[in-house]
Amino acid sequence: MIPMRYVLRQCNDQEKIDSFLRQAKVGLLGLADDHQPYVVPLNFVWWNDAIYFHGAEEGRKNKIMYENPGVCFTVCAEYGTIADPVPAKTDTAYMSVMLFGKASPVADLDEATGALQAMLDKYVPGYYNQPLAKQHVNKYRSSYGSAAVVYRIKPDEITAKENPLNPESAFYPGRRVGDD
Repeated sequence: MIPMRYVLRQCNDQEKIDSFLRQAKVGLLGLADDHQPYVVPLNFVWWNDAIYFHGAEEGRKNKIMYENPGVCFTVCAEYGTIADPVPAKTDTAYMSVMLFGKASPVADLDEATGALQAMLDKYVPGYYNQPLAKQHVNKYRSSYGSAAVVYRIKPDEITAKENPLNPESAFYPGRRVGDD
């Protein structure tokens, strides 16, 4: 593990990290394709202390993960700009989490169904009258005809940083240095 350089922004509050990961809508899956980085934005769910996402069983992402399952998954949110009369102290309020681990396809149908149900509960809460059926997960095909695969990233390491927004310091259109 490489230590974080800016430790003043480090977040070690696991409840806050879990809450952030449960609420965030988009994550970035970082892969190493030989000597070229490849980053894919994804819908995901943080469930059972792991990241889950799904996709077609074919394609560049799948090929890369098969050849090198080591991944970095990043989630971030920007909460506004922090204004300061000193230009060098103008900053951004944010939260970010990086997870490092290996991506692996989920072979267990119960786990895959549970992960996809958790995704439905996250993105369309209350929309469906019934839980997701295992048969649907087992037989689902994309519009291109390939099977859907659920992946899991069980993190070996998680790092998080935050810079909270103080409402009194938040920049808003029309705010001028003379107002401070």
